[in-house]
Amino acid sequence: MEINFRHEINGQKVITAVAQDAETNQILMLANMNKEALQKTVATGKAHYWSTSRNKIWLKGESSGHFQEVKEILVDCDMDAIVLKIKQTGAACHEGYKSCFFRKLNTENVDIEDLKDDDLEIILERLVNPDDVY
Repeated sequence: MEINFRHEINGQKVITAVAQDAETNQILMLANMNKEALQKTVATGKAHYWSTSRNKIWLKGESSGHFQEVKEILVDCDMDAIVLKIKQTGAACHEGYKSCFFRKLNTENVDIEDLKDDDLEIILERLVNPDDVY
């Protein structure tokens, strides 16, 4: 059996990766992994992703030191998506929230074609002051 890196982004074949808290099962983020990122994740036990904005492999927490320790990797039956059961050490992003990747969409009077930052509500409490992280 072979993992199916079916999607292509910026010339890279990637698989969808869902980072989920190993204890609470809360979904923390959704990202992409290419083959090399997945290999590094397996080899090091720390989550590596294919960053579409940086166009390179990215070790989660390389700037802040707040890594995602991988406890378990689950592969779906079609072999085209994975779930990383992780332990997040500290804040997950620059906003100081455990995850700023998922925000609640205000569905009242929102135009999906013209989505504004105010239409998205951060629903998780801030863990740290971002200035203390970076």
